[in-house]
Amino acid sequence: MTARRPKLAVFKFASCDGCQLQLLDLEGQLRQMAEQVEIAHFLEARSRIEPGPYDVGLVEGSISTSEDIDRIKEIRQQCRRLVAIGACATAGGIQALRNWGNDTAFLSGVYASPDYIDTLATSTAIADHVPVDFELRGCPIDPGQLLEVLTAFLLGRRPNVPRYSVCIECKQRQTVCVAVARGISCIGPVTQAGCKALCPAHGRECFGCYGPNEQPNLVSLTGFYERQGDDRNKLGRLVQSFNAWAPAFREEADRLAKKSS
Repeated sequence: MTARRPKLAVFKFASCDGCQLQLLDLEGQLRQMAEQVEIAHFLEARSRIEPGPYDVGLVEGSISTSEDIDRIKEIRQQCRRLVAIGACATAGGIQALRNWGNDTAFLSGVYASPDYIDTLATSTAIADHVPVDFELRGCPIDPGQLLEVLTAFLLGRRPNVPRYSVCIECKQRQTVCVAVARGISCIGPVTQAGCKALCPAHGRECFGCYGPNEQPNLVSLTGFYERQGDDRNKLGRLVQSFNAWAPAFREEADRLAKKSS
């Protein structure tokens, strides 16, 4: 008798689809995986849907409507393991910048008939609404890390994903520190690794695409940059980016704004 293949499902909420595309970009590895795993629900790749329950569910995107809340609760019930993938799913995404503003003003400024738009005042992470088994960071996520997470859960072990800072990746690729050598305010020291230090390798500061690392000392880092002459508003914008609503970044953005007022 043929053994049942584990069922994988991929779901989308408010997002750009970039993290789902990282799964498709695995190409040959994805084909090999499809021999071992039944890809039961993945509308980015095919229209056919196999009903749940699912062994592993990947969720991209943030929660931004009341319907989203109901749907993520249903998805949680259908999935034995649920993994939030990408900055939108793990921290609300760049669209979480709306959380500091007035959604009514935004709607009136963009739509001719805002009364037809049904949206929440905030953009929030999946874990703010249902329990998740793992959060895979990144904007977008790293394909290699995604493959590691899928392999780990299908084998019944904990994923092995780095929790150290982007600074370690700079050292690994022998990239000169842009903060020390060029005086550029970089949040790599407080950002989780995963991007292979892409921006510093091109002479740019880290923008925090992978969110805060473990125990980030943002107050110390931004204080150092202030003493170097950087403007608080500029530093606030630096942490209010792809992972702006991640607690550590959010708290520092609020602290800097309060100091500037």
